[in-house]
Amino acid sequence: MKFTKISLVAAMLIGSSAFAIENTKVSGDANLFYYTDDAISGADLFDKKGAAADVAVNLNATTDLVKNDMVSVSAGAGATFLTTLGLENNLVGNTWGAAHTATAGTGSSFANAPYGGVKVENASWVTEAWIAATAGKTTVKLGRMELDTPLAFTEKWSIEKNTFEAAVAINTDIPDTTLVGAYIGNGNGTPDRAHKVNGADLRVSGLTRGGVVDANGQFSTYGSIGGFSGNGAYAVGAINNSFKPLTLQAWYYDVTQVVQAYWLQADLACKKIPGLMAGAQYSAHELNNDAKTSSDVYAFMLGFDMKDTVTLKAAYSAVGDDFAAGFNTATGAANAQSKLYTETFWGGNFGNVTRAGAESMKFSATTPANGIADLGVSYVSVDHEADNTDFQEIAVTASKSFGPLDATVAYVNTDNSADDSNALIAYLTVNF
Repeated sequence: MKFTKISLVAAMLIGSSAFAIENTKVSGDANLFYYTDDAISGADLFDKKGAAADVAVNLNATTDLVKNDMVSVSAGAGATFLTTLGLENNLVGNTWGAAHTATAGTGSSFANAPYGGVKVENASWVTEAWIAATAGKTTVKLGRMELDTPLAFTEKWSIEKNTFEAAVAINTDIPDTTLVGAYIGNGNGTPDRAHKVNGADLRVSGLTRGGVVDANGQFSTYGSIGGFSGNGAYAVGAINNSFKPLTLQAWYYDVTQVVQAYWLQADLACKKIPGLMAGAQYSAHELNNDAKTSSDVYAFMLGFDMKDTVTLKAAYSAVGDDFAAGFNTATGAANAQSKLYTETFWGGNFGNVTRAGAESMKFSATTPANGIADLGVSYVSVDHEADNTDFQEIAVTASKSFGPLDATVAYVNTDNSADDSNALIAYLTVNF
């Protein structure tokens, strides 16, 4: 079955010559991600029980089916193969991805994971399979795809990424304005759901460090997260750039039977003072419960880009006291990545800036460092007023490309009042 899924991409290419399909493009990448921390009591950096590794191969294909003066039709497909290369219980005791499933070996159980005796299974799934038609200035896209909207988007920080089964319409007839309408029926970014396969789930057993998708990439009804039984979601949005230095966004979401939400954003790239940038975000949410609980979040950003030298940014955000806001409804409300200016670097720290009552500040600087490597440093500080705790994250990164190879190393220090931990992360990506 796994080989059948992978072969969908190949099948599209094999059929291209038979049906005179033109402009077929194939792309992809191979990734090796490694992570280690000293967060586990008694563990040092590079200890197996605090380390994780995964390898992923992504293959994508797009092709033109019809192209004339009236209409153009294109299609695309993609697949992901995820493996630990058998590193579990040898060099590492954890995985990055949650698409894996696992079984406990003789004399072990998931109750004592990740300390040994657990066999992690490879995973493969179809990430994209869509068809799109364009007539005039309107494009309609149907099928399985990535999305990038403020409250429902594909997370790309980990070695796996969530996608959606949706219908999207985009229109640009109004000058300098893009209108978007979407229905999202299914998604596989539901890491707080325990879809148990082969007796266990890596999120339940605590073996995954960067879980974004469900076991084996399984899709389920969108909005069925956090104890809610959603029936899909509707989203409409408008993006305007009539005043060229300013980009405005307005979005409305109805995650059926779960939550209604708004997202407003304005980003300014100042022309009179080249390099000066500013932004503002506001989001309001109302839960579909008996009390109609509501909350909101607002954020501000100010930055300055000294071309080819350094980019500096400072941001602030505050969340209402009733429940977490500003979250990505695609991968769970509690600890999903958000689009807030103050969001943390490391995915394991997501959810801190969006907790109810959280006040956050973020300072960051990035520089090309004279072509040696792209360097970055960020500092996030969060005051959790609800339980009178603090959170801090310091992240330092260095990135360099060597032809098709992209390499990044990162150091992350996390202090959550109760504990202080350090992590080292390495990302290697070969593009083809």
